[in-house]
Parts: sequence; C-alpha cells; structure tokens
Amino acid sequence: MNGENLNQLNINWFPGHMAKTRRQIEEDLKIIDVVIELLDARIPLSSRNPDIKFLTKNKRKIILLNKADLADDAINKKWVEKLSKEAPVLLTDSNSGKGIEKVTKKIEELMAEELARQAAKGRINKTIRVMILGIPNVGKSSFINRISKKTSMEVGNRPGVTKSKQWIRISKNQELLDTPGVLWPKFQSNEIALNLAFTGTIKDDILERVEVAYELLKVLHKDYKKNLQERYKISDEEMKEIETHSNHIYELMQVIGKKRGALVSGGNTDDEKVARIILDDFRNCKIGKISLEKP
Repeated sequence: MNGENLNQLNINWFPGHMAKTRRQIEEDLKIIDVVIELLDARIPLSSRNPDIKFLTKNKRKIILLNKADLADDAINKKWVEKLSKEAPVLLTDSNSGKGIEKVTKKIEELMAEELARQAAKGRINKTIRVMILGIPNVGKSSFINRISKKTSMEVGNRPGVTKSKQWIRISKNQELLDTPGVLWPKFQSNEIALNLAFTGTIKDDILERVEVAYELLKVLHKDYKKNLQERYKISDEEMKEIETHSNHIYELMQVIGKKRGALVSGGNTDDEKVARIILDDFRNCKIGKISLEKP
C-alpha cells in the first residue's frame, strides 16, 4: 500500500461540463456584487478550485471555512490569519448553523460604501446580489438552507447534487445566486487527491477504500496519534508494540479491526470493514477535530 494507483486519478475523472460551467459563472458574475467562496476547513487548499480565484479577482469576496467544527481549532485560527490577506474569512458550520448569522452582516459591511454612493444618487433599496462558489461536498446546499432558513435545497453527501440555477433571498436586501453547475477540484498532486478522498469528495467506489483508509491512518498516526489511541482504546504499550513492526500502519489497522470486531472466519481482520470504520469515524468527527492541511 503506497498510494501509487492514485496517480491515475487526473486522467479521466473530470466531468465533461467543466468548461460550460465556467463560462456560465463568468456570465453570471457580471451582475454579482459579492462572491462567497466556500472551502472545507479541514482541507482549505485541496477543496479549492484555482479557477475561482482567477474568475473572482475583481469582485468583493468572502471566504468561508465551512465544516469548521470538524477541524482543529488551533489550525482554523492559522488559516483565518493566512487567508484574510486575500479576503475577509469567516468560520462556519452549516450543519449546526454556527457562524452563519455573521455572513449577511459581512456582506453589508463589504457593500456599505457602494450602498452609500447609490443612496446619494437617489437609488435606495438596492438588492445586493451574491454568488456562492465551491467544489462538491464542501456543504454548499446545507449552507444555503441555513442562511435562507429553508430546506428547499436538496442536501446530500454526494458530489454535485445541485441541479439548477436559482435566486434565494437571504435577507431583506440580499439575494443569493446558487451556482448552476459544479467547479471540480484540480488534482495537482497526489496529496490533494488523497485529501479529497479522505473527506468523501471523491466517492469511495472510485478509489480502493482500504488504500484510502491506510493513507488516512498514516496521517492520523503522525499528527493525531493520541486521538487514535483514545478512539480505539489503544494503550501506550500497545502503540509502542505496533510501532516495532516494519509496516506499522497496516499493523495499526489490524489492531483497530480486532478491537472493533471486524473479523472474518479464522480470526483474520476484514480489511474492507476496518477501512469503512476508520473513514466513517474520521468523517463524523468521532476521532476528534482534525485538520489535514496546515498553513
């Protein structure tokens, strides 16, 4: 297990409508006042489509680090500091609603001077038009539900569930244009592909689940060993014993499998089941608040 097969990802995985989506976004941006870029707080770089930065370079912008409640609080603060050099940054969690109320206020702040100019010309009650952009699985539909206080959007942990363009009122003078298509991430490195696989942006049936769980466990063992020990009841002595093995990450998977009863006949570990347990626990924050990328 070394992740070599992941290098083939960038050959044919891109959906064919990327260019069409980009043209449509460029056209829609002509009538937009503020752009919201939604990123996954656990992987801010990997969850970013580089085209968005280029497309929105002349627009007022807010960056949202969504799913912030799943990420390491200390690392979140560092990302806010770094990305704030580019645009205002807010931490949000669409599932709990945390931080959502700050978004419309920040939009008002960004538009204050423009609204004052419009008012001086006698144009009052201007509707602020907002666009939200983000790759699949960053929580876009959940965010829209929260900010519009509706549940009309189809929400799911599946890439690309948003089907059609629509305007959604999010305050008395703000309307949000949901992106009509999907800008997918770009697999510029094996690390990005892995991060997207860990968080479920790349569907588990596209990659070998055991391989993905193995690579995730490698990261967690390096940066969040105590979290692993607490979640899977692994003592310091057991961990030291595991680490004596040449392939200690696979040995760690075996131990987790035994502790979780993920066994097949003969007492051997069911690698597929163990992989599912590790990935589900990570994605549901059961291993703790974890950031896979640091500034």
